[in-house]
Amino acid sequence: MERSGGHDRPLRRLLDAAEDASPVDAVEAVTRELGRVLDATSVSFLIADLSGRALVRLTHVALAGAPASGDRCDEDERATVLPFDGGPAEQALRSQQVQVLPPDVGRWWTVLAPITERGEALGLLEIDLPQAPTEDVVSEVRRTAHVLGYVVIASRRHTDLYEWGQRSTPFSLSAEIQRRLLPAAYTCEAGSFTLAAWLEPAETIGGDTFDYSLGRDHLHLSVTDAVGHGVDSSLTATLCVGSLRNTRRLGATLLEQAATTNEALLEHGCGFSGEGFATALLGRLDLRTGDLGFVNAGHTAPYLARDGQVSALELPADLPLGLFTGSTYHSTTVPLSTGDRIVIVTDGMLERAAASLDLEAHVRQTRELHPREATRALADLVIDASGGVLADDAALLVLDWHGDHGSPRQTVAGADTGPPRS
Repeated sequence: MERSGGHDRPLRRLLDAAEDASPVDAVEAVTRELGRVLDATSVSFLIADLSGRALVRLTHVALAGAPASGDRCDEDERATVLPFDGGPAEQALRSQQVQVLPPDVGRWWTVLAPITERGEALGLLEIDLPQAPTEDVVSEVRRTAHVLGYVVIASRRHTDLYEWGQRSTPFSLSAEIQRRLLPAAYTCEAGSFTLAAWLEPAETIGGDTFDYSLGRDHLHLSVTDAVGHGVDSSLTATLCVGSLRNTRRLGATLLEQAATTNEALLEHGCGFSGEGFATALLGRLDLRTGDLGFVNAGHTAPYLARDGQVSALELPADLPLGLFTGSTYHSTTVPLSTGDRIVIVTDGMLERAAASLDLEAHVRQTRELHPREATRALADLVIDASGGVLADDAALLVLDWHGDHGSPRQTVAGADTGPPRS
């Protein structure tokens, strides 16, 4: 690509193209600019499906006839679901490595570049080229894919297009409410930790949530499980997460967050069939010391993976949130050592058909996986054990502690490429 003024001209053109376009056209504008500069035959954006098991090709076309099998259409928008099959696209996304594919029958070279921001795998940039790409071209595609990640993050605040593209199945009202309670990114890489979370919803939503927020010297996290199913459960979860976030943002301690949320559920949740309560595990990690404080409100015990061994952390369990006014809560501090992994789950990972799984063994077997991939692998095990139909939501959060707060990440295009820190 053309270089001038400290390598900033290509980036400036890409950003200008994104800003000049409507939010629904911003990604297409960036990919069009890249295709023009590289003389590409085609450029596509493949967004990660919300299932975590497919990519979706988003295109804007006026359909002359019926859509192809498997396509979803909304006016002139088309979404084609590409299920993971172990091929190059899945490998690129999971490994966070660019894949360069030679022509099959003497036509085009294809470059597949992960679109990633702080470890959050947003999708892939797919570009077809008339000749073998040089290392400089591959590097340019990788950098553009990283820029595209920020364009997607900024643009999707203003439109439903990207969310629509990611939904391979329709959402119920309770699922819609639950989706809004989750953080915008399920993965966060920092110098001293890596965090990833995942939720497998039941057919009738069970009200599970996870949340996290990074401060300058602290990481806040929570996993909650509202009782019941459907809209009532989602409304209980809304009160629970809303209160936890509000008190956290007011600077409240974990104990204050638990006590205030308990009273909020009692005050406002009495109309939910008389069952407006939730279990919760609240955490606050001091990034300077590695001390992880927990408040356990009737929740299942988390797991600690350390030095090749996995064990349940038997934290003192207080009453769930929203059962009795004036309930007292207690905190427990777990000092983390460099290389530790914490796995927090909801009971959907453990009960009924999933009870046959040796979860401790599987946490140990997936220890070398990035938390982003470990969450998917563990969720897949539960789904397989349940025959593909979950009786209850299954949520989990995986936290790796690297230590050395303030140390920089070793990144390429939004992903940490440093050696495994287990």
